[in-house]
Amino acid sequence: MTIITREDPTDLVLRPMRPVRRTSSGARRGPRQQRPAGAALRYRGTGVLMSRASHRRKPVTPIATVLLALVAAVITVWLGLVAQLGATPESATPAPERLAVVQLQAGESLEQLAQRVAPDAPVESVVGQIRDLNKLGSAAVGPGKTLIAPVG
Repeated sequence: MTIITREDPTDLVLRPMRPVRRTSSGARRGPRQQRPAGAALRYRGTGVLMSRASHRRKPVTPIATVLLALVAAVITVWLGLVAQLGATPESATPAPERLAVVQLQAGESLEQLAQRVAPDAPVESVVGQIRDLNKLGSAAVGPGKTLIAPVG
């Protein structure tokens, strides 16, 4: 059997074609095997190129371990110093440690109460202590309320 093809519009080329092999039932058969029945299959590769470089990890030397530990220590000390020097003190005088039971007067806020009971301490820290000691959620407190406050 031959196939007629046209490679050039003026030329006709005749090429022989292999006959199609069929089984006894008439179905087409695949290509004939090239190896004998007992021979091993030939490995042809996956078609994916791989690096030929060594993929083993290099061991970490003791010197590298010590250097990394020193760098980590220096970073830790530096961060500690930045945290200490960067912290702003609220005031030179700390909030008083003694506690007393006080009553809130009519029209008085927590800030005014803090100034009254601890005039030398920072107002914000005294108000914070009053809120913590009395478990207050907001600064709104009714008149005549009895509170625990730091005094000094």
